[in-house]
Amino acid sequence: MRGGRTDGAPERAAETEPASGPETEPEPDSEPGPESGPEPETEPEPDSELDPEPPHDLRLLLPALAAWAVLVAVLVGPRWVPPLVAVVSLVAALLLGLLAGRPSGRTGRRPSGWRQQLALSAAAIALVVGATSLHTAVARAGPVAGWAQDRAVTTARVLVTTEPRLIARADERDPLVVLEGRVVQASARGETTRPATPVVVMATAGQGWTDGAVAWRSVVEVSGRWGPGRPGERAVAVLVQRGPPTVVSPPPALLRGVDHVRASFREAVDPLPTDARGLVPGLVIGDSSLTPPDLTQAMRDTGMTHLSAVSGSNVAIVVGGVALLVVRAGLPRRWRLPVVLAGLVCFVLLCRPEPSVLRAGVMGAIALVALAGGRRRTSLPLLGGAVLVLLCLDPWLARSYGFALSTLATLGLVLWARPWGLAMAAVLPGWAGLAARAAAVPLAAQVICAPVIVLLQGDITTVAVLANLLAAPLVPPTTILGLLAAVLAPVSTVLGSAVAWAAAVPAWAIGRIARVCARAPLGSLEWWDGALGAWALAVLTVLLLVTGRRWLRLGRRRPWAAVALAAVVLASALPVPGLRGWPPPGWVVAGCDVGQGDAFVVRTAPGHALLVDTGPDPTAVRTCLHDLEVGTVDLLVLTHFHTDHVAGLPGVLGGTQVEQVLVTPVRDPPEVAAATLGLLAAEGIPVHQARVGDRWDVGAARATVLWPSATPPVAGSAANNASIVLDVDVGGTALLLTGDLEPESARQVRESTQGRDYDVLKVAHHGSAAQDERLVLGADPEVALIGVGADNDFGHPSPSALSLLSQAGAVVLRTDLHGDVAVVRDTRSRLVPHARE
Repeated sequence: MRGGRTDGAPERAAETEPASGPETEPEPDSEPGPESGPEPETEPEPDSELDPEPPHDLRLLLPALAAWAVLVAVLVGPRWVPPLVAVVSLVAALLLGLLAGRPSGRTGRRPSGWRQQLALSAAAIALVVGATSLHTAVARAGPVAGWAQDRAVTTARVLVTTEPRLIARADERDPLVVLEGRVVQASARGETTRPATPVVVMATAGQGWTDGAVAWRSVVEVSGRWGPGRPGERAVAVLVQRGPPTVVSPPPALLRGVDHVRASFREAVDPLPTDARGLVPGLVIGDSSLTPPDLTQAMRDTGMTHLSAVSGSNVAIVVGGVALLVVRAGLPRRWRLPVVLAGLVCFVLLCRPEPSVLRAGVMGAIALVALAGGRRRTSLPLLGGAVLVLLCLDPWLARSYGFALSTLATLGLVLWARPWGLAMAAVLPGWAGLAARAAAVPLAAQVICAPVIVLLQGDITTVAVLANLLAAPLVPPTTILGLLAAVLAPVSTVLGSAVAWAAAVPAWAIGRIARVCARAPLGSLEWWDGALGAWALAVLTVLLLVTGRRWLRLGRRRPWAAVALAAVVLASALPVPGLRGWPPPGWVVAGCDVGQGDAFVVRTAPGHALLVDTGPDPTAVRTCLHDLEVGTVDLLVLTHFHTDHVAGLPGVLGGTQVEQVLVTPVRDPPEVAAATLGLLAAEGIPVHQARVGDRWDVGAARATVLWPSATPPVAGSAANNASIVLDVDVGGTALLLTGDLEPESARQVRESTQGRDYDVLKVAHHGSAAQDERLVLGADPEVALIGVGADNDFGHPSPSALSLLSQAGAVVLRTDLHGDVAVVRDTRSRLVPHARE
């Protein structure tokens, strides 16, 4: 990359570089369309560094990035900070502007461009932070913010501004419905007001919230209690509902028509295979609710999440397709741009003009300009201007991971996609050169986005470039055919479904690419978590970019040294047994730190295990199994269907080979049970129902089912009392694994455990107070394992449970305090507890 000229006035730049300045750049003969490829025939192919590209113009991008960084900081500060920063920045911009425009007294020349950059940066900060101050003032106008601090009871009318979404809870309660809205009228404490306050509404699923009546842009009346919003978020207050909503007014007629199209499209894709049924609506209308959880996890692991929902590439494909149709139809030139813009507006309406879709549209347009080849020098100013405009319209995008990834990916395409592609094509023959130029696009995006991805995932994916390269040719047909199906579905569901089946073929292939690449060896490399890891990777990336050419020259001169260095890097990434601190040698059973949930692993052979529950987080359990070097799960036991025990299943399926599954006969909660069993059926994994007395021999382990009986007790939680209880013997170590068993069932289980001492007890229900004292004391465990999340809302583990375990003489290992835990049988056959703190 060559930086733009920032050390002189624009007039001097125009004098010295007349061919590259925007003022003298010739206008194209016609509007850019899809028929104008990324490499026009008239453009010479650069063969060496002697044929450089025009330098990039950084004068607007750098101020935009500075304003973005300042906005991230001020959003979480006190309310008086943004106005103060805006005023100080405006004054600084005026002073710096005066200094930048004053000629030097000695030479009579204008000062260097860094003063102009500082002035522009201060002006950008003043603009963005000033807009934020206005947004905040409007949002906090009225009494709602005060009511939220006092947690007042209210009746409010809310304009729904996002699609309602379901969030599963970690217990047997119904899922939550969460939506964002804007208060148009509210009453509390004898006062009625009509503000424009952005809020979040939280309600329990059902009760009129999930039947489709509460639609986007409808106005609903809700009764409930106010609570304060989180600092740095758009919502000033949170409204927790009490009772069902009342729809005061439905969406406008145009939006009701759009809802009809979306509903008809969902009906048309319903017969499609599971992966295609989720991906086609995601790519076409931004509806990812039908995407299977394991596919979502696989796409996250392979850096393909932008393909499971509407992104800039989809916008570019749709706009390009409309432009191509307009040209082929021979429409007069003066009508082409309005028709293309109308098509873009219709597509945005179909996808919902929420911030993520608008952001995708803007970034997709800029990426098209960058890759089209005609006006690449204007791409960075366009990107900087787009960032400033978007942050002025919606300041809370500054703290959005999606906005950061989209902006950085576009920046990577502008800076590196073309030069990297040409450089790789110059040293590769024929089709390999063409493939290299195609690979440069995802490579540029992945390199610049990697530090942000580390913040989200905690590791570095090594298959993202390959996966995106393989999937890229499949995205246009999926999007175009899916959009055609959406248009036809309201007219004829049968016809729409027929076209949707055509879109399902490339969509299914995208899903297979994600699943296969997610299971590739060394598909991801461990990295430091949090901000430290992100900054470390960012610094390393910059160093490699700056010194990359030198390393390449050294590698050509000393190839054996390059091979040795590559071997050292590869060896550091490979999990070499005996050189790692985890897992400890000789481990028998391990507990995974998955938050508030259970995931316990019994080692049955090298690389094989019996897994009991998966916890609530797919990434956490997948990482734990990877760290334990488990590649095959001989038997997966799902003790019951609460989400804190089964929601991590996609992570297990995405990271290991599961041979068979044992489940409880009680399907409670029914929705979670149906989704879990459907996911297993889609993978073709044999599922067995647990029966008392069943015995499973898996490797060195023998597991016997002690519970549930055919008639579990009706008192207490039905799901908890139907938990599978296992008596496991592995190499002479006796384990009692109790799920979330409650005292009603524990009293019957202890009849099966009388006279048997256990080395390890998995404490029931995360150490809740509901323990059966006689079962715990009768088991006489040496070590007690508790799977529990830090700072959980349930008070687990309870003081009474810990006291009971102390009375039993057990060493207690807790995942909230110790992280991943393990029990080792040492060379003297002694049990040794280990904690990975």
